[in-house]
Amino acid sequence: MPVLKPLSGNPEAPKQYNQPSRKGKKAWRKNVDVTEVEQGLDELNAQIIKGGVIAEKTSEELFAIDVKPDTEITKKLPKQLKKPLKADEILAQRSAVPAVSLKKRPASETSGKVTDGVLPSKRLRATYVTQKELSRLKRVADGHHTTTVEVVDATFDAWADPEEEQKKQQQAAETFNFLPKVEKPKAPKTLTQQPISLAATGKQLPAVPKPKGDKSYNPAFTDYSERYQEELRKAEEAERKRLEELEKERLKAEAAAKSRAEAEAAEKRAELSEWEDDSAWEGAESDAEGLANKKKRPERKTQAQRNKIKRRKAEEQRLKHEAAIKKREAEAARVKQIAKELAEKERQLALQKAESNNVEEDDASIEEDDDVELRRRQLGKFKLPEKDLELVLPDELQDSLRLLKPEGNLLKDRYRNMLLRGKVEARRHIPFKKQAKTKVTEKWTFKDFNLA
Repeated sequence: MPVLKPLSGNPEAPKQYNQPSRKGKKAWRKNVDVTEVEQGLDELNAQIIKGGVIAEKTSEELFAIDVKPDTEITKKLPKQLKKPLKADEILAQRSAVPAVSLKKRPASETSGKVTDGVLPSKRLRATYVTQKELSRLKRVADGHHTTTVEVVDATFDAWADPEEEQKKQQQAAETFNFLPKVEKPKAPKTLTQQPISLAATGKQLPAVPKPKGDKSYNPAFTDYSERYQEELRKAEEAERKRLEELEKERLKAEAAAKSRAEAEAAEKRAELSEWEDDSAWEGAESDAEGLANKKKRPERKTQAQRNKIKRRKAEEQRLKHEAAIKKREAEAARVKQIAKELAEKERQLALQKAESNNVEEDDASIEEDDDVELRRRQLGKFKLPEKDLELVLPDELQDSLRLLKPEGNLLKDRYRNMLLRGKVEARRHIPFKKQAKTKVTEKWTFKDFNLA
């Protein structure tokens, strides 16, 4: 049987859509894009083969309406969908307060008509059902058994006597006596104590000291000159102390270097002298070799003997060093104890002075500046921060308040003043707290898979 082979070549029409020429049938066939039309015709033929064109059929032929519910869907859906909707719950709620009656009232109640003054008589019916009971029965019939809210009168009477109110509170406390009592926060003991001023005189300094004349933006020449000379003297004194400290450190370093060099030179001399002694003894032996009454020269030390001597010297040095450290620690402990006793005495004296100076001070005593003489021992571990230098140079003085540039920092001044008055204790800000060291380990066990 002969085998059918596909035809060679492309069955589709030649395509050359980009060429704009339309001359002749051949050019039209090559240059016109009819792929969309061909696809539509192929789809139409496929629909005809399957049963007809879909666009020409009616809706009844294409769709079917399912009027029977599927019982399997409820089994497949989760149980959460069986819960009623929130909208149904809100609509199912009923208020305990009955609704406003829509029944019309008689005209005599609604209008201001004049009557004969005789009230209309009504016959009471024994089988009468109130509107409230009727609404409750309707709710029960609908299946809504909701609990009604009981209206309770207020227990607190704003117009009652205080004694009656206290009795009610006592009764309430007796009923709830099993509950723990709420303790009120207690004030610290230091709240009643007077602050200790850092001034040497023990006087309480004002919160805002009254400035002197040299603090003005346009001070008098004498006031400004005096303060300028005073600040200059302080700066020179501080620079002199700094240079003295540097000189002391330099001399100390030179002395340490000199002592180190002397020690090294002494060690070298000791080694040379030891070798010279050994050589001298050897020469003496050779000269008096035949004499029996001569004293024997000491033999040369071995390495083990030298190590033993070195260890003994190191042990003596260590013991001497430990004794010096113990003596220094004892002296430091004694100094701390004496300083604590002196601080306690100063505190007592400061409190006595503060109590005696509680009377009002005159204007001369109130006019205090920050340059007060401080106590020898201050409060807290850290010293009082230095005050900023609030002084402008002579060429920076302004004769106008508009051109004034404020000096210093008001926040720092207020904080330093609180430290001077003993309101707070001098502390240092620690931005990062030291965290505990943690070690991360991995727990594992060996398992022999060959035995399994």
